[in-house]
Amino acid sequence: MKIGILGSGDVGRKLGDGFIELGHSVMIGTRDQSQQQVVDWVKRHGKQAAVGTFGDAASFGDIVIIATRWDGAINAINIAGHNNFSSKVVIDVTNPLDFSAGMPPKLSVGYTDSAGETIQRLIPDALVVKAFNTVGNPHFVHPDFPCGPPSMFICGNDPNAKKTITEILKSLGWEIIDIGCIEGSRLLEPLAMLWITCYFRENNGNIAFKLLRK
Repeated sequence: MKIGILGSGDVGRKLGDGFIELGHSVMIGTRDQSQQQVVDWVKRHGKQAAVGTFGDAASFGDIVIIATRWDGAINAINIAGHNNFSSKVVIDVTNPLDFSAGMPPKLSVGYTDSAGETIQRLIPDALVVKAFNTVGNPHFVHPDFPCGPPSMFICGNDPNAKKTITEILKSLGWEIIDIGCIEGSRLLEPLAMLWITCYFRENNGNIAFKLLRK
């Protein structure tokens, strides 16, 4: 498949690494195609990697990933062009974090709405699936924890879109917990805040969640 990623930071590039490892072609969309970290990323991956505008990446992808910071996500989608998301599976990795009062950040949207729902409303013809937002990016690909594969919580309105993302996540080494429709983002984004709180209290990003059953 072809994967378009909006966002050239650590999150976007790490996801690009994982999808390329699975044999997919990836284009990262960014406002600045000349930034060294993106140039180096393309060189490292060769023919399977490319960089372009937000519109280029959204048009390129069979699956499109929103991996910008929240304060730039809506603008990035608007710049990319809503038609470029139509009928496509869109993975929403964002968390609506507010850094205005310093660190740690706080949620700017939550409890009665979510970033996931906001994005689904913005591109209503897309099949939005929330994923990858409850763990640090170093563990996106083949997470290695003593108790076995951690749990990746996902939500979205389209069962087939979630099935597609579930198969990808399994290939990347995750156990998948589907919590229902996109409104589940109201739970997953505060769960990300729990991860962030633990990170700051322990000064350790080697943290992931696992749902235990008996």
